[in-house]
Amino acid sequence: MLTPADFRALHRPGDPLVLPNAWDLASARWLHAAGHPVVGTTSLGVAFGSGKPDGAGATAAETLDLAARLTAADITVSVDIEAGFSDDPDEVGRYAARLARLGVVGVNVEDSDAEGRLVDPETAAQKVRAISTAAPGLYLNARTDPFWVGGTAEVPQRADDAMARAHRYLAAGATGVFVPGSIPLDVIATLARGIPAPLNVLVHPGIAVRDLAAAGAARISTGSLLFRVALGAMTAALADIREDAFTPDAATPTYDDVVRAN
Repeated sequence: MLTPADFRALHRPGDPLVLPNAWDLASARWLHAAGHPVVGTTSLGVAFGSGKPDGAGATAAETLDLAARLTAADITVSVDIEAGFSDDPDEVGRYAARLARLGVVGVNVEDSDAEGRLVDPETAAQKVRAISTAAPGLYLNARTDPFWVGGTAEVPQRADDAMARAHRYLAAGATGVFVPGSIPLDVIATLARGIPAPLNVLVHPGIAVRDLAAAGAARISTGSLLFRVALGAMTAALADIREDAFTPDAATPTYDDVVRAN
């Protein structure tokens, strides 16, 4: 397993870490066997697999259990903790410390709530500060959501808000900044220049990793994409089977492939 310092060193602007996000032990083991040195978790996948809502702070136990399973399997993992699973910063800090004791190398903590609204930046900064104090070794990826949650603000205003929030969270002890959403490349470049820490963005459909790298991204996450692709592949395969026209895609592993990776 990687150390937090090893993980931090993988965040290189212009030569980014492409971080795949797993939703259970099986998906994490498959990604690990495919050569990915570290995986993230996706809160949507964890929530859906638990029958609970995403982003509502309802999956603290399931997230901790998954982290324990992955670290026990010697898989290096960074964990999505939504907004910290609590409104109490000290409780958020204690939760992060539990993850750190398991061997988790990083966490994401976000600044939007279950209703899809941005929270007061000082409230979010207090959680960041609590995590950095209680678990100082973790790579603390502070997620700021002006491009993610609903609203009518134009792109320049969203960019200004993301920049201001990023600086506030870095001052509170964040290691890096995650700005999810569909963001124009020139805006990603502006954010990368203006944020004095590694910038994490999501995979952008139709935009190559090399272009996100050229814009200055230091980390590119798949978020819930792989989970949703897996669900879609199952739906498509079953539809073809019903029509008696199913041929597995060339990328579909065989039974023996999975056994060898076990």
